[in-house]
This record gives sequence, C-alpha cells and structure tokens, in this order.
Amino acid sequence: MTTQTVLVGSPVGLHARPAAMIAKAAGAYGDEILLSIGGDDEVDATSALMIMTLGADFGSSVTVESENAEAVEEIAALIAKDLDA
Repeated sequence: MTTQTVLVGSPVGLHARPAAMIAKAAGAYGDEILLSIGGDDEVDATSALMIMTLGADFGSSVTVESENAEAVEEIAALIAKDLDA
C-alpha cells in the first residue's frame, strides 16, 4: 500500500469544485483510492460527496492511500494545488 500525506492547497478547502475535480481524476483509475484526515475514517476518493465529508480546510493534512503508486501521486498533487484558481 502506498501512502502520501499532503496539505490542502485550495483556499476553500476540499469543497464542491475541488472535490469534484479530485473525484473525477480518481475515477480514471481502476484501483481503490482512499483519503483520510488524521487517521480518522477513510473515504472513497471517487466520490465528491464523500471527499466533502472530510471537512478538509485549507492547510489540512490529508493522507492518500492506494495500491497504485501513480494514483496516489496524482491525487496527492491535486489536493496540494489551488483548484479554485
């Protein structure tokens, strides 16, 4: 299992627009990709609604986990970007 922890780069956190962009990118992979904050409950990265339930604000630390290292890298990079720009 590959994991990477990154800080949320979008000033509004992982709300509707950033969550939708992350979910779309995660959906392109056939692998399970999970997101969590502080080791709490993991959510499916392909669901924008589930991503929003994390309550991840700007600067929050989010862990990305998957068997697919490439997927972890891409999703972590998206989380770290300002997706509202």
